[in-house]
Amino acid sequence: MPTFSSCPGLSRRALLKAAGASAAVAAAGLPVRLFAAEPIKVAAVYTVPVEQQWVSRIHKAANAAKDRGDIEYVYSENTANNDYERVMREYCEAGHKLIVGEVFGVEDAARAVAKDYPDVAFLMGSSFKPDAAVPNFSVFDNYIQDASYLSGIVAGAMTKSKNIGMVGGYPIPEVNRLMNAFMAGVKEVAPDTKFQVAFIGSWFDPPKAKETAFAQIDGGADLLYAERFGVSDAAKERKVLAIGNVIDTQADYPETVVASALWHFEPTLDKAIAEVKAGTFKADDYGVYSFMKNGGSSLAPLGTFDGKVPDDVKTRVAEKEKAIKDGSFSVEINDAEPKSS
Repeated sequence: MPTFSSCPGLSRRALLKAAGASAAVAAAGLPVRLFAAEPIKVAAVYTVPVEQQWVSRIHKAANAAKDRGDIEYVYSENTANNDYERVMREYCEAGHKLIVGEVFGVEDAARAVAKDYPDVAFLMGSSFKPDAAVPNFSVFDNYIQDASYLSGIVAGAMTKSKNIGMVGGYPIPEVNRLMNAFMAGVKEVAPDTKFQVAFIGSWFDPPKAKETAFAQIDGGADLLYAERFGVSDAAKERKVLAIGNVIDTQADYPETVVASALWHFEPTLDKAIAEVKAGTFKADDYGVYSFMKNGGSSLAPLGTFDGKVPDDVKTRVAEKEKAIKDGSFSVEINDAEPKSS
């Protein structure tokens, strides 16, 4: 936002004239908003706690936008699928102009709500594409395959047994593509690695994820891909390594979590906010804003493992990251369900 001092085209007389106009408006009892638009009302509907890693990144970005003064932000967490539509409608009726959430289990209901509120913008995590028949409903996903691939390169260098366990929530595209990218990265440095792949049928069940991870360790895995909470706990207890996903948990597991593929939701949300403010929001696929070249993902610092990862591997990661960002290398987006080998 420009300030007076950064606008050389504004003369002192013009500024005084504007100030006088502001005073007149204020005297009439009307709000004065010469250089700042009203923050838009944003509501989010989450099916899991905001502590859950995927949702936590959306929540973090929304709070950042709130702190900047761009939005007002409220949210509902732990919303059951059969209650999702009602909560969406209540937020629409309350005057919120942008609704954010994840509708993987309630696609039809969510799009029906959007049709009923054409003046409200919807930005929803979804496995499906935007539909021109619902012009106010945009979709996003955590396309962080770039960072997942880089974390796989690190993992391939760190596994000694060449046996890696992978625990995911559900075998849906947004999980599958990250696992596949990770596996591709591993194979680049350790092509003979075997993978144990399992899905727990839940987005938030740390005990089940932990028990599944234990079984994979018993099956010979000395490194785990922690797509779900609970996996790193198992790795820590059994003294094997783990690779994180979406958030960086190394501070909680300093001797366990080697690297993490991070998702940054800020570019996605900020684009939507700008479109809503400009009155140009339309049905679109915001997935590209999660790509590394757009600032939507990154590999977390190696931190406590910086001196343990071989230098040639760190060099390879840096070269691949540069190539991803300049467009000379693309990580394959493979949404097929990964299988154990």
